Amino acid sequence: MRFVALGEGRLTAVVSTLREHATQDQRELRQALEQRGLRYRSLWAINAIALEADTDTLDWLAGQPEVAEIIWDGAQRRLPEVRPDIAATAKSPSAIEWGVERIRAPEVWAAGFLGQGVLVAGQDTGYQWDHPALKSAYAGWNGTTAVHDYHWWDAIHFGGGSCGANAPAPCDDHNHGTHTMGTLVGDDGGANQIGVAPQARWIGCRNMDQGDGTPSRYAECFQFFLAPTDLSGNNPDPARAPHVINNSWGCTASEGCTDPNILRTLIENVQAAGILVVASAGNSGSACNTVRDPAAIYAASFTVGATTSAEAMSSFSSRGPVTVDGSQRIKPDVVAPGSSIRSSIRNGGYASYSGTSMAGPHVAGAAALLMSADPGLKRDPERVIELLQRSAIPIVSSQECGGIPISVLPNPVFGHGRIDVAAALAWVFQDLFADGFESANGSE
Repeated sequence: MRFVALGEGRLTAVVSTLREHATQDQRELRQALEQRGLRYRSLWAINAIALEADTDTLDWLAGQPEVAEIIWDGAQRRLPEVRPDIAATAKSPSAIEWGVERIRAPEVWAAGFLGQGVLVAGQDTGYQWDHPALKSAYAGWNGTTAVHDYHWWDAIHFGGGSCGANAPAPCDDHNHGTHTMGTLVGDDGGANQIGVAPQARWIGCRNMDQGDGTPSRYAECFQFFLAPTDLSGNNPDPARAPHVINNSWGCTASEGCTDPNILRTLIENVQAAGILVVASAGNSGSACNTVRDPAAIYAASFTVGATTSAEAMSSFSSRGPVTVDGSQRIKPDVVAPGSSIRSSIRNGGYASYSGTSMAGPHVAGAAALLMSADPGLKRDPERVIELLQRSAIPIVSSQECGGIPISVLPNPVFGHGRIDVAAALAWVFQDLFADGFESANGSE
């Protein structure tokens, strides 16, 4: 008998508990901060407070009984550049992109499941929401007008490059985010069928300033997804939360993730709420033990490595096991197409990039397809993971990491294998039939 999740009640219960816990724990400290005239941002999703502080303030904070830890929230490096394979092009032949074909998404479309009824999300460098391949799928677009409340949040509060700070509408200062969202849902209705789940709807959050992230920015975006708000940050509504979040980023020590577990509780909270967290493994391969940055290292993340069109591991794709936290955890969990992936970029263009950032959206899109086939999967990330892992196809490789033979599944090179969403759909149908058969025959 398949596991039955708590549905939307699972989400609202977790959000309510997190908010109440943070309100109680932070009350006295927040009052003290306000008395000192200090501006701060409460991050209830991880029970933290973000603020700028001088030395005297830090010394004072260190003496407060409510403060368990003070963490530097840095931003001193750029997002590792994806590998541009070809110059941006306006069009390509009228065909479905190779990665979308390889995971057998069109076969799932043919069965009538294109992601309809599923809300996906991405936190990245931002998004060109009105790109021809993205506009129709943007949850804030009704075909006539755009409403960005509850559909967009900008966690960049100063700086922001070409988008500025606190952008009131989805904006991309880098190209990376627009590219990843294109692989997830993109379709311009013509020659550019670039997305896995073209009838899913999307919302977004900018977590990087021209490629620079920090723990607080990542946490702020996850918090927005747990309970989306209006553009003023008010009136949070968990009923608007997405079903899957794509995370094509990694938080390094230079960004403030000096403690590898800094975002672990946050990711666990999001997963506990019934939201699937898809995370790219990183581009530090081909050596072993190179899956080393949050959020890819966590058990609660569904971590994705990259493959080539020749069905081999991409040389850059990070391998496990995870050693940075001492866990020896096997990562990645699965792999997906990530080399020479053509997708949308700013200014209405298209280009091919390579990276595990490109592989992650294939998996997030595949999850949306399965959720459209069985709506009971929408708040059941554990079950979605099981389906995609069970149906994955092992990659041919001679590499061994962590002393685990490549014949063992999962292994730290390619996890369970390259995803096959059509095979996963077959398991969905089989399990639904089995459940229906049991219900029809009854049981004591």
